[in-house]
Amino acid sequence: MTVDHRAFRNALGCFATGVTVVTTLDGDGHPVGLTVSSFTSLSLDPALVLFCLDRGSQNFEAFTTSGRFAINVLRESQRDLSTRFAMSQGDRFSGIPFETWDTGAPVLPGSLATLDCLTETIQDGGDHVILIGRVQRAAGERTGDPLIYHAGAYRSLSAPADES
Repeated sequence: MTVDHRAFRNALGCFATGVTVVTTLDGDGHPVGLTVSSFTSLSLDPALVLFCLDRGSQNFEAFTTSGRFAINVLRESQRDLSTRFAMSQGDRFSGIPFETWDTGAPVLPGSLATLDCLTETIQDGGDHVILIGRVQRAAGERTGDPLIYHAGAYRSLSAPADES
């Protein structure tokens, strides 16, 4: 049985996701990054996370050979970064300040959370690969709203979280 691709994409779009910018360094040591919503935690012990990368990405080689990456979880106020790093052309880092932590992967200051990772393994995932990273350093703030994507559009949290 063949699944209709449009129906499949529409069904997946019903799942609200946070928005991240995943970064690494290319073979020449230049920062590269892209907007990713297919990110999740995998394990607490050891601390592992994963994200999925399209095999057709212009940054495919950089991410699959660098041995490191950083996940930058964006705030609602960082929508411009999401849009910039979703572009397929141009230098996404032009004029964008960044830091480096333990692995040397670029870290975007002001992100809601950041996970600095060494690539643990890369798994086949059809037209994508699944990059699993061992977290070397993590930081996050429990204040501020995350940037959310749902049904093909950015969304906002409508009510404060229950603190109980």
